[in-house]
Amino acid sequence: MQEFVLFMMTFTVVFLIYQIFIMAKAKRRNSTKKPMEVRYLETRYHINIKNINYKNLLLVISLVSSFDIALLVSIVMLISNYFLSILAALILVIPLILGSYHFIGIYYEKKGMNKNE
Repeated sequence: MQEFVLFMMTFTVVFLIYQIFIMAKAKRRNSTKKPMEVRYLETRYHINIKNINYKNLLLVISLVSSFDIALLVSIVMLISNYFLSILAALILVIPLILGSYHFIGIYYEKKGMNKNE
């Protein structure tokens, strides 16, 4: 139960920080300066940003990023050895992020939001 509470608190705090500082800034910017996550989805999965509700996409990105960080913190906190926890975080961070953005890209491709169509 303690791990679940830690996960939910981490998720909530990271989501709020992500919404306030990163996504609010991205919504105010002009279209030439997109967040790195949006640029990654455009280049890797050929997502057509013009056909997507941009605020909805930013919300999905902030939810997924918050989930990734909360999951990583929860996994690392389960490991008692400091060296192993740092090693686990370094090993898990890249595959976790790439995997979750892969699911976002596949979701928007299935909705027909790629540039090829």
